[in-house]
Amino acid sequence: MEHSFSFSGALAANRYLPTSMLIVLVVLISSCSSGNSKDNQANKLLEIPVLSLEQMTIEIPQTYVADIQARQFVEVRSKIQGFVEKIYVDEGEIVRKDQPLFQLSSTEYNELVNSATAKLMQSKAEEKGASLEVERLKILVDKNIFSSSELELAQSRLDMARSAIMESEAMLKNARLGLSYTTIRAPFDGMVDRIPYKTGSLINSGDLLTNITDIDEIFAYYKITENEYLEYMRGRIDRENFKKESTEGLRHALEATLEEEKEEITLILSDGQLYQHVGKVETMEADFEKGTGSIALRVRFPNPDGLLKHGASGKVQMTKPLENIFLIPQKATFEIQDYTYIYLVDADNKAQIRSFRPKGRYGLFYIADDFQEGDRIILEGIQLLKDGVAVNPQETSPNDVYETLETIAQATL
Repeated sequence: MEHSFSFSGALAANRYLPTSMLIVLVVLISSCSSGNSKDNQANKLLEIPVLSLEQMTIEIPQTYVADIQARQFVEVRSKIQGFVEKIYVDEGEIVRKDQPLFQLSSTEYNELVNSATAKLMQSKAEEKGASLEVERLKILVDKNIFSSSELELAQSRLDMARSAIMESEAMLKNARLGLSYTTIRAPFDGMVDRIPYKTGSLINSGDLLTNITDIDEIFAYYKITENEYLEYMRGRIDRENFKKESTEGLRHALEATLEEEKEEITLILSDGQLYQHVGKVETMEADFEKGTGSIALRVRFPNPDGLLKHGASGKVQMTKPLENIFLIPQKATFEIQDYTYIYLVDADNKAQIRSFRPKGRYGLFYIADDFQEGDRIILEGIQLLKDGVAVNPQETSPNDVYETLETIAQATL
């Protein structure tokens, strides 16, 4: 025969037990229940991976839109009106300095040269005759056969003849100059651009015939803000000298510093590929641009293969060191409106919500400087947390978090 037992039944069966024994039984049951509740709560604490922050120094890439220009770029224009008789070169051809490019009609200018030459010869003949007349009158005046006024008159005619020679020489020089304009030559070694006019075309003075570009080296101009300019300067010039030097002296100091310590700059082409040659910062504009407050720097890049062309687009890239900063994994953050938040674990192992303002991004990390070294941030499971909740933190090795930092950063630029 089976028997069952319950505490409530026991109390009912022994309702005549002393009151002190009842109290003892109730306390024992309550303490056992409370102990089991605490053990269950401890077992239910959420295990959360955390990362202890460390200060570090990183180099972040900075890019600026660049205006790419040839080292030399000249528009070849006609100085005279005429017909195109010959075109000696083709579009895209490499030419040398003084090489003929175009031949314009020259008959008219040849006639002007011939006319000016004849005029000069006539003037010289008249000058010779006037000179002989002066010599003859000098002898006659010395013998008192003619008066001195006749000699003075002959001398005036001689001076006029000499002036006519000078005028004729100037006319001949201008005629020859005009004739030289009919043959248009390359101003320097370079590449011929598009040729809009063909043989037989009538062109006027000032018409564009082509462009000549020298792209053995190219210039990339990019603009920085005034704050970036000041940071750039202070990084290379002693602070005391920076405060004392005048504006002109500061510029000379900058140029001397740039000559000694030129930072290597990389160029990203329009297709996203990195240009194989590095450039050097050479100089900068004299004044800030009105309205934008920016100033342009010039970088020189070698271009031995002629890959870069005048007017191409791209971006210059350089590295900027950031010291004493913290890298916060983006996966550990969340945003509400315009603020970024993160969970910290305090000394009592409780999650504390905290807002911060990122200074920028570095791959899959935020850059911040308003934390303390050793702060423990919660890496994962933030969607399960509330402010003030107790957690069971599991320390994560910083190497596991940052070991692929460079690869990730470069892949997400």
